[in-house]
Amino acid sequence: MVIRLGLARGPEEPLSRGVRKCGWEPVFWAVTELRPMGSPPPIAHARAALVLSPAGARGACLPPGMPCLVTGEATGRALSGHEVLVSSEPKAEGLWETLRHHFPDGGDFLLVRGERSRGFLEEAAQGTPWRLHPWITHEEAPRTPVPARPEIDAVLALSPLQAEVLAPLTGDILRFAWGERTAAAFEAAGLPAHGVCEPKIESLGRILASYL
Repeated sequence: MVIRLGLARGPEEPLSRGVRKCGWEPVFWAVTELRPMGSPPPIAHARAALVLSPAGARGACLPPGMPCLVTGEATGRALSGHEVLVSSEPKAEGLWETLRHHFPDGGDFLLVRGERSRGFLEEAAQGTPWRLHPWITHEEAPRTPVPARPEIDAVLALSPLQAEVLAPLTGDILRFAWGERTAAAFEAAGLPAHGVCEPKIESLGRILASYL
């Protein structure tokens, strides 16, 4: 039996390939979209840039050769012409450790992020030698109209906003959340997630395998 999982990733993207490897069939369903903000960088010179997502990597016009610290390999692949340093774990806490390890004396750094970033890095850096300058390069917004739900058995929300939009459309199917903040958005909408994974393909795979 084919079990279909709706998610906002193309069929050949790494996450979709991981879903297929787990024995599920990925089905593209994007209810939000990323819109560039067009804002200039907040400072003219920085030692490096911290880039939190592939969308941020695509939206930021970074000086050639600037070192970039990223949360995961997908973000690193979206950058070209830069030295890429991948976080020790795929979240802001790991990126903070990576920054302090590679730049122990501190300095000024660009923080390339979306509008709804949870703000951990800004809080962690307050009062330290690592001066972060947030650069909001894109925002996530609901697609209008919201695309009709395809034939699926479950859905994976990849962000809190996706969970907010998806919740009223998924009352009769399984709901999976990519990270705790996304799970909290499902909970706030009154339809808790059936499974919550760390933002890693391996973690999602363990959840999917339990439903086969």
